[in-house]
Amino acid sequence: MKQMLLSIRQRVPVGLSLLLPVLLGAPPGPAHGYDINGFTLSGDMRTGWVQYDYNNPDGDPDINKGHKDSQGFYVVPKVSLTTPGYKGFIGKITAAGSTDFGLNDPDKETRNFVFDPVELKSFALLQELYLQWNNERHLALVGRKEYESPMIDADDYYMLANSFAMGVYENRSFSNTAIKAGYFAEMAGVWDSGANGTEFHSMSDASFVPQVNKDEADDKGVYFAALDYNNDLHHAQFWNYYADDLYNTFFAQYDFMKGNDDFNYDLGAQFINFSGVGKLKDSDTEIDYSLYSLRYNASWGNGVSIATGASKYTDGDGQGSTLGAWGGYPYFANGMIYHFFEAGSLRNAQSFKLQVGYDFPLQSGDKLGIYLRNTRFDLDKDYSFSSAGKPQDLMVMNGIQVKYRFLGNGYFTGTYERYHIDREPNSWALRLIGGFTF
Repeated sequence: MKQMLLSIRQRVPVGLSLLLPVLLGAPPGPAHGYDINGFTLSGDMRTGWVQYDYNNPDGDPDINKGHKDSQGFYVVPKVSLTTPGYKGFIGKITAAGSTDFGLNDPDKETRNFVFDPVELKSFALLQELYLQWNNERHLALVGRKEYESPMIDADDYYMLANSFAMGVYENRSFSNTAIKAGYFAEMAGVWDSGANGTEFHSMSDASFVPQVNKDEADDKGVYFAALDYNNDLHHAQFWNYYADDLYNTFFAQYDFMKGNDDFNYDLGAQFINFSGVGKLKDSDTEIDYSLYSLRYNASWGNGVSIATGASKYTDGDGQGSTLGAWGGYPYFANGMIYHFFEAGSLRNAQSFKLQVGYDFPLQSGDKLGIYLRNTRFDLDKDYSFSSAGKPQDLMVMNGIQVKYRFLGNGYFTGTYERYHIDREPNSWALRLIGGFTF
């Protein structure tokens, strides 16, 4: 299976990326699809404007980690064809791409994470190509897929979701319980890959570890196993991801959920541990820390909601090599846009999140919500330093987000976030992303 997965490297013509989309927005709901003799044609036509202002127009390495002010407009089409079901089997193929029609200034695209950061040009790829067998108790899949899991995830909140060349088996023989095991061989995804995300690369190359550790891992993938229990009140999940010669990630989370039409709440606890294994453990790269988190989320029938989170990082190193790698962002206390952080280090830090929201009562089937978030990171000045080498003890993120779904399959998300990072100039980011599914 491993060799079969590693061989899936074809790309499709760049002309696909010239398909026209519609307007600005965010992640879609279920696609409606069109029936063609039993086959289902579906897609997502997405457009976006992204802008990141680091107070650093020239990319000075002593300012905000050398990140250069960036902005750009992009069109991201995605088209899928799903076969009819036959004795539990289905197949799916998805072609996707991205283009700016030559409108952007390449000098301002270095931090947009839509094109390859070196080539900065339109691309297209065969994003999904898989065969799946599914019945009441079993599921098996092999190929490329936008797969969702806590620490390796499709992360479809930006311009184009991550996709993975993988194999997975899932057993649902026990009530409310799923047992899963599988292997990730490769991934593509510009926002979350540590390699050229416009192409499929091995999981080791797509990791965030230093290049010397990627080379030692020699194109290895990630094995995983999971146990997931979920009923009306309790959701407990345990995942273990083993990246040979890189690091092991253990994820555990429990949520107690209760409510009715007038009031709902979710009380959750989370534990994540990262630890180096194999050749990386014997190298100079240190990955050895844990993250403890709590959250309380609640919503009322009148449209008001709150979301809170608190996290504590232990006194171990490796955050920069692991956080957000491979698209995993399950963290309870993080920002809106960057998902995470621009501080020098989160070693021995703690973070707190408070979000308030309101979902407007609309007469149609449309949905409109507005959300305000504050996230505070108390940094350890013994470990976190600015780009110029000055100690840091605080990072604050304040953001506003608007989400709108309309006409059944239209969507829009606008997000603005402002950052205060100790010993760095203030910065801000804006994303306007959306479109239509079909």
